[in-house]
Amino acid sequence: MLAKLLSVFLVLFLSGCMSFGGDDKTEEEKLREAFIDKKINYYSDKTVSSLEVPPDLTTPSSQKAFKLSKYVNDVQEDTISFNIKKASTQEKEKSANILKTPSNIKVIKSGKRRWLIVDKKPDIVWDLSKSFLKSRGFSIKKINKKIGLIETDFLENYAEIPDESLGMIRSFISSKLGAYVLPTVDKYRVRLEPMNNGKKTALYLSLSSMEEVVTNSGSKDENTIWQARPKDQDLETTMLYEFMVYLGGDKVKARDQIVKAKEQEKITVNLVQGVGGYAKLVFKMNQYDTWSNIGWALDQLDIEIEDTDIKEGSFYIKVVRTQDKGIFSRIFGDSAIKKSFQILVRQTSSNTTEVYFNDISEENEQATIDFSHEFLGNIAKQF
Repeated sequence: MLAKLLSVFLVLFLSGCMSFGGDDKTEEEKLREAFIDKKINYYSDKTVSSLEVPPDLTTPSSQKAFKLSKYVNDVQEDTISFNIKKASTQEKEKSANILKTPSNIKVIKSGKRRWLIVDKKPDIVWDLSKSFLKSRGFSIKKINKKIGLIETDFLENYAEIPDESLGMIRSFISSKLGAYVLPTVDKYRVRLEPMNNGKKTALYLSLSSMEEVVTNSGSKDENTIWQARPKDQDLETTMLYEFMVYLGGDKVKARDQIVKAKEQEKITVNLVQGVGGYAKLVFKMNQYDTWSNIGWALDQLDIEIEDTDIKEGSFYIKVVRTQDKGIFSRIFGDSAIKKSFQILVRQTSSNTTEVYFNDISEENEQATIDFSHEFLGNIAKQF
């Protein structure tokens, strides 16, 4: 028995030694491998509804807010149904015609951030976005056409990765020992913005993940809890690639665009102190580009956006201040103690834009001032 155990440990040790070599692969080579090795497989019957998700957005907080209907025609509450059983013959024909139409899709890259410019009107991309997410097994948890936002519920992710990509150790453990892996769940947020007077659409896709972890391992109080999981950038990029193909992009061209997307000019952002001690961000770019980047950062941080006003340059958000978290939030949930704030984007010169954190309640508590530095600091870290 001892000899067998020594043999197993020897195999694992040697495998580990072989896996510690340097990785000289470029980002492009790694990304190409991600498309080959990683096949997304979500359990459509394992939607996780017990995790707290912000309530649906219903009440606008600005009368001048940007509306999708200003740029597109025939925006209705009920979008096209792509469900084979429920869709009418007319809906099926309409959806089929949309999907058959080739799309000219451009990939824009900034750092690890990638988004799409689609040559379809926002109302068409809106319908196809809902259809794409549903086709991957997701249910739509939150929808706000007024600001072009769609968010799914959490769904368990079972990524099918070939044994050769797992490495010798994990492959050996998986096949011989049958190790149990705690589940991971993902949700996606899609945000659309009209471009070229509604002739094109900017599409932003962001991934948020949770994982189940063991607490008090080995004790009588052992349990599992859900906690936020670091972003899987390859998974998000692969999902964006599949989105491109679904929107009508050619598979080979879509892959090349994702992999070879050229880096835009590096974003420079500084966190400084503004009026009243509140934090502010300073970007070396115009207002629209700053607006776009702030929207992306809010998506990455999974911040609840109540409303937007592109003309005013405002995002109205709902978030929990760190100082407010405690027993009350653990009992009633974060949604019970969320507060509304305004993120205001203002251009101050030809190549400088400032981003302010405003307390809508005008109470201006020190806790809010302190939180503004933490919050805008987290946004700055995204770049």
